[in-house]
Amino acid sequence: MPEESKITATQRKVIAIHSDSSKIRLDVAEGVLLPKHENQLAFWGIQLGSRSGCFEYVGSDALDVALKAIRYFEKCDLPYEVHGELRSRIERRAKAEGEIGTALVRGKQLKEAALPASEFVEFLLFLKNEIPRSLRQHQLKAAAHLLAVGNGANFSVPGSGKTTVVLVVYEYLRRKGQVDALFVVGPPSSFGPWRTEFREVLGLSPNEEIFAGGNASDRQARYKVRGSSEARLYLTSFQTLQRDHEHVRQLFENQGIRFFVVLDEAHYIKQVGGLWAGAALKVAEAATKRCVLTGTPFPRTYSDAFNLFDFLWPSSPPLEDREKHQIELASSRNQPEEAAAILDRAIAPLFYRVRKEDLGLAPQVFHEPLEVEMKPIEARIYDALLDRTRNASMQDYFRDVEISLRIRRGRMMRLRQCVSNAAMLRTAIADYSEDLFVDEDGLGSLLLRYPSLETPAKVDLVLKLISEMVGRGEKVVLWSNFIKTLSLLSESLDALGIGTRMIYGGTPIESESGDDEVTRERIVREFNDKASGIDVLVANPAACAESISLHKSCSNAIYYDLSYNCAQFLQSLDRIHRVGGSERKESHYYFLQYKNSIDFDILQNVRAKAERMSGIVDQEYPIYSLDMWADDEEIEAYERLFGKRD
Repeated sequence: MPEESKITATQRKVIAIHSDSSKIRLDVAEGVLLPKHENQLAFWGIQLGSRSGCFEYVGSDALDVALKAIRYFEKCDLPYEVHGELRSRIERRAKAEGEIGTALVRGKQLKEAALPASEFVEFLLFLKNEIPRSLRQHQLKAAAHLLAVGNGANFSVPGSGKTTVVLVVYEYLRRKGQVDALFVVGPPSSFGPWRTEFREVLGLSPNEEIFAGGNASDRQARYKVRGSSEARLYLTSFQTLQRDHEHVRQLFENQGIRFFVVLDEAHYIKQVGGLWAGAALKVAEAATKRCVLTGTPFPRTYSDAFNLFDFLWPSSPPLEDREKHQIELASSRNQPEEAAAILDRAIAPLFYRVRKEDLGLAPQVFHEPLEVEMKPIEARIYDALLDRTRNASMQDYFRDVEISLRIRRGRMMRLRQCVSNAAMLRTAIADYSEDLFVDEDGLGSLLLRYPSLETPAKVDLVLKLISEMVGRGEKVVLWSNFIKTLSLLSESLDALGIGTRMIYGGTPIESESGDDEVTRERIVREFNDKASGIDVLVANPAACAESISLHKSCSNAIYYDLSYNCAQFLQSLDRIHRVGGSERKESHYYFLQYKNSIDFDILQNVRAKAERMSGIVDQEYPIYSLDMWADDEEIEAYERLFGKRD
């Protein structure tokens, strides 16, 4: 009798099924399939190949199609055999389906009941005896949920301590021999907090490895672990993961390390078919455990959740293609309740969520805006800019729509620059070259000399406010959206002898810098050190509103100027109002506003959106409507202030 490996499909009178990640091949013995069987296979895209008795299918869903064919053969009592890699892939799929079934049951139990101390007694003893940081009740339950489901999402509000939850679960699983290292993918601004929190939560040095920036060849060579140099904490960015995903997968598969992979600020992979999402999904199956963290799981539509749960459960996604299609269809028909109901049935047990009101923090105190009179020269410049913007807008209907939109964005930027620091009006703006300051009335030359003629009135007031706060022993974070203004404020504070540091987009992160460079992480550490002598952090929300905690040393935030970006505004509020420091002290917010200026419209706009959002974030599925996150807030504002273009 021939050896088993050499018996052909014809000899055995069976259908031999082979498959790899993207291809199915059926070797069919003569007379096994009838025309109706071949028609059904063709319906699924399994077509007769180049040789007799060979049927093939190529596609990323090859495993799903193979399983359909197998179920059909069983129903029709057709003999078949599964060969090669397909057998182990089916076994992994069956195991994953069992795991997600258990996760759905246990996750539901955890969300609906109090923390079952009897079931988690070992974990609770571990926290009490081995973890330096005491967890709050909402963090205990979030950690228990993550342990229960295995691969889970934490959609809690910013400042709730999601990093702490992941770290204690990781360390517990590591000591039980289930994982070895933590691999975090997030924005570069998250690297410093993860390193700091690792030490403070676990009381251990992580011996971290950072994969971001630098020479690509040198970086990619470091994915091969070098014996005793094995790290406990690996950090990379979404951009780097996109470029290095093949190396990352090899690290997960071939280095003998069991990785607990975390996507921090996971809303960055929301775009279905996006490059960052694609890279995350390609490495997901090779991880041992997976977790996603974001306070904004549905920033625009419920389909934003698809990639998150495909990443968590790559071998058995909780959302089937049919359900995804139903959600998209309901959303397109403006039926959010129906879309949410479908989503709830599929994923509700698999995520945990803490609301702001659950944190037990002291109140946020929003002081009335501090109105400021412009000084003579900046008032003259602003009034002229406003008049010329109104007059110019009347001619926009002669322009091409795209050109008109570009010009209107530029004009709004000029108005925002003027109420921040009039000296910026002579700086260039990308894709905008309109000059509203012809020199016939001397305004053009006045702008060139402005820094030597006058200091903006807002600067005088902010220096007075900060001097008083620092005199009381308080620290302050001072927000502005313009680099030139940040520099002016920093220099002015330095001149008063007030210890000041500045963070903006150009401030390097530690993974990109030399040893002697001042990095964002170093600046934050100095600012948070009460004895450092650094009392003021001057920062740009675009660079410092996410993943950075300032609450342990600071309870005051001053907004020198604002943009129409509500998302950045809300994130910046949470920098000084977070778990682990804001429970017993109020956080205070101050807003500077020039009288009768665009400042009023900006503040009113972001406040209104923030208030609407406060009613949304307490919902189980906090989807943010398009009027909350406008695609182009400045065009929306321009039309409100100067009228729509016909």
